[in-house]
Amino acid sequence: MTRPGRILLVTGMSGAGKSTVLKSLEDIGWETVDNLPLRLLGLLLGTTPPEGASDSRPLALGIDSRTRGFDADAIVERIKVMREAGDDIGTLFLDCSGSELERRYAETRRRHPQALDRPASDGIARERELLSPLRRWADHVIDTTANTSNDLRLEIRARFDEDRESASTLTIMSFGFARGVPRNADLMFDMRFLRNPHWDSGLRPLSGLDAAVADYVAEDPAYEEAVSRIEELLLFLLPRYQADGKAYVTIAFGCTGGRHRSVHVAERVAARLRNAAFSPTVLHRDLRSRPDDSTEGKHRTGEEMTLKTSEGTIGSRSEIGS
Repeated sequence: MTRPGRILLVTGMSGAGKSTVLKSLEDIGWETVDNLPLRLLGLLLGTTPPEGASDSRPLALGIDSRTRGFDADAIVERIKVMREAGDDIGTLFLDCSGSELERRYAETRRRHPQALDRPASDGIARERELLSPLRRWADHVIDTTANTSNDLRLEIRARFDEDRESASTLTIMSFGFARGVPRNADLMFDMRFLRNPHWDSGLRPLSGLDAAVADYVAEDPAYEEAVSRIEELLLFLLPRYQADGKAYVTIAFGCTGGRHRSVHVAERVAARLRNAAFSPTVLHRDLRSRPDDSTEGKHRTGEEMTLKTSEGTIGSRSEIGS
């Protein structure tokens, strides 16, 4: 019988992120099984994989207090036996503060599995007691109290992606400030000082991926010096992030709507970094959003606020009604 090359038991507090962890492991090539009855564990590990499948594909098993036959002490003893038999098996425990778990359950309006007819706080306390042997035994402990789902995904990749290269995973993204700043950005640059293509009726339906928009933005007198300085700064910083062992670096460029200026600058900077032997992934968060005059109007420059009619310029909006 063929057994997995590596086994990880993923457990922890309900609501602490087990589903996110299993999905993240699956994304990096792990086989995952959630809430498998413990009496079937031996059968699963002894199953021969399909023809052509890799014998060493790692396996992650999600278990928690809802798992049929759950007994934390018995699981710990089972792990010890498997290790003595030569299995490469580890445990990841997901912890979280009680107050944060209560907030998450209140937001989702789900009932805690250990308190179906009582306050969630009772179930959290009960479950923490049930899981305490696994918490003490765990090889990896991640406290998700202050983590977003994306933070947790990045943490899982950094710890368990065996094929991850030593170089930092680099992401260049564009976004619109009007739709919120990205929470996972390590470096953020505001491009709203550049002239805005939104106020040109011929450019408004286009995006920063179009040459006409790129040319329009590049005509701003501040463009070349500002973007070049940003590129030089990144070329200086990125090797230092890599030398420090930073697994993921996200660089975000923002404009008002996230469709024109930030998109173009992100593409240009990514090209410069590729020429310098980096391998950035480019994401345009708000590229598909609809143009919105009211949103863009909050950030119009004096020049762009100039109103024009067929008779010519009649003054800036700030002058009307003054």
